[in-house]
Amino acid sequence: MAFSPRLVYLAVLVLASHVMLSNAAVRVSRLRATNLPGDPIGHPDPYVKVWCDSTFGGMTEFQQNNANPIWTAEFNFPNCAAKDILKLEVWDKDTHYDDLLETCYAHVQSGTHANECTVGKGSLRYSYELI
Repeated sequence: MAFSPRLVYLAVLVLASHVMLSNAAVRVSRLRATNLPGDPIGHPDPYVKVWCDSTFGGMTEFQQNNANPIWTAEFNFPNCAAKDILKLEVWDKDTHYDDLLETCYAHVQSGTHANECTVGKGSLRYSYELI
């Protein structure tokens, strides 16, 4: 049985594209918040936890007494792909129990994206890239 070189080339391209899609990766970065709510005692001590679907990617450092934090942390998810869900939780660190301020969700799409979600009267901004 003989195969056309063009047909073989096409089959290789199709297989390669499936391999590339299954090895997709997402990078979350440029996290910053503005006007985060505090508690009655004062400003929040915020930090963010990041997931892609059920994979926990880690969390930022907390910033003491800062309603407008900028975090330098970057989160990489080597097995996250298009249509997976990014979840970012904004927390206020306290002495005994930390307070969940908000949970933000985004469906992963190809390319680079800047997202924003509401946190009380403030907001969380972040970028993600599907590599």
